[in-house]
Amino acid sequence: MPLDDPDAGDLNEKVAALNARYRHHGATDVLRGALSEAGHIALVSSFGAESVVLLHMAAVIDRATPVLFIDTQMLFAETLVYQQEVSERLGLTNLRIIRAEDEEIAREDPYGALRLRSTDACCALRKTVPLNRALADFDGWITGRKRFQSGSRAALDFFEVEDGTGRMKINPLAHWAAEDVRAYMEENRLPRHPLVARGYPSIGCAPCTSPVKPGEDPRAGRWRHENKEECGIHLVDGRMVRTGEKT
Repeated sequence: MPLDDPDAGDLNEKVAALNARYRHHGATDVLRGALSEAGHIALVSSFGAESVVLLHMAAVIDRATPVLFIDTQMLFAETLVYQQEVSERLGLTNLRIIRAEDEEIAREDPYGALRLRSTDACCALRKTVPLNRALADFDGWITGRKRFQSGSRAALDFFEVEDGTGRMKINPLAHWAAEDVRAYMEENRLPRHPLVARGYPSIGCAPCTSPVKPGEDPRAGRWRHENKEECGIHLVDGRMVRTGEKT
């Protein structure tokens, strides 16, 4: 039964049914199922250290898959170049670059210093709010999140209900280990983000990302010295809340 069928039940039932159906399937099957059964879906990509895996899978299935790239206007120059190179190499035909409105930046962060007062507020302004606006026309979105990345993601399912939005979240790589990511990239000869070789296994905005030392958690360089491991603020039941804490 198609998931957009009004008789298919509510979103929680749809998500539960999809998780049961794809419980023993691989990432490609999960992604293909999401694109064919979950309604109008977008892939949200940071074009970061591991993003090329999911982008490659989507390109193989359907190069016209909507891909949303959030340009916070504080990204590394290497990320912007990598985004262009990967998009061209994979032949992505529906890339959409998302940014905060100029008026919002002028009002909330005219000098680019909001992050010094509150990284949560900066993430909300430059990433979460523009993303929520861009996703308004979609039934759900695909993420590259994986269980191994942090404590708050340890129980991640393939399909989730996003609190407070009525949208579905799809995590095709949820069960992958770091070794799976490396193997896929090598087998398909996919280009690596240039900052990975310089000690950045997880890459976000330049002011809030630092190199990771040997033995550290891969996300230790994100918002270092802060009790924070996610982009910061999301809507849950209509309220702005933190989504994760460092462990």
